[in-house]
Amino acid sequence: MTNAVIFARALADPTRWRIARLVMHEALCVCELADILGMPQSSVSSHVQVIRKAGLLESEKCEKWTYFRIEGKYLKLLGTLEKFFEETNEPEWERDAENAVARLKTREGSCCPGPQKLRPRNRLKSLTSNCS
Repeated sequence: MTNAVIFARALADPTRWRIARLVMHEALCVCELADILGMPQSSVSSHVQVIRKAGLLESEKCEKWTYFRIEGKYLKLLGTLEKFFEETNEPEWERDAENAVARLKTREGSCCPGPQKLRPRNRLKSLTSNCS
């Protein structure tokens, strides 16, 4: 099986595409993704593992949490896909962006300490601009 097929399979599910878009610029843990998506952690974890096994994610372990973010080498490609399909954005994306902004604002006081090495790539700014 080719890497292109594994890559395509990793993003071929609507929930995995939503997760990939959320972690393009901001490292998030499974519990944060579950809160943002309104899904059980076990389901989100299963989706994250498919994306991770395809090699699309970098991760950082911090205490008992693991934070995931899209590998830098895939940002341009995923950004191009995101722009190409902009006209057909999923209705959930605006809600996901709003939920992500709200969840990230509560990170400091939540159970999740936040990553130390995987710094944001201006995601909060891009998420808030999508909510306007």
